[in-house]
Amino acid sequence: MSGRILVSIVCGILFGVGLVVSDMVNPARVLAFLDVAGAWDPSLAFVMGGALIPSSIAYAIKRHRARPTFDTQFHVPTSRRIDRSLVSGAVLFGLGWGLVGLCPGPAIASLVTGRWEAVLFAAAMLVGMFAYRTVSSRQNVPLRVR
Repeated sequence: MSGRILVSIVCGILFGVGLVVSDMVNPARVLAFLDVAGAWDPSLAFVMGGALIPSSIAYAIKRHRARPTFDTQFHVPTSRRIDRSLVSGAVLFGLGWGLVGLCPGPAIASLVTGRWEAVLFAAAMLVGMFAYRTVSSRQNVPLRVR
């Protein structure tokens, strides 16, 4: 197994454990965060704020390196353009997050709980990704993977 794959697996596991420990796999907690006019739960704001620390450190390290240790280049978005695809994706993400209290990372991490809601969400997410690939390939739209 290459170093890149091993590091990716370790980072994914660490991210998933962090989501479980912070209870961000609990849709009720996320929905309570979004309920700013009712019983607001600010804990997700603290999780997001805490995530800025390692992210800021990673960006600082990136500025001083030509390439990452286990890859040939950094994969950081460079486009600052706001287009229809970005806005529609953000709207779909926000609607899904607000309706069920899950987004892709916590949904995958919550699969370990065996809850049927998590399985249903992950299945729907896979169907949506497949549908996007099918439609975009028929329309000759380049897929945006990174």
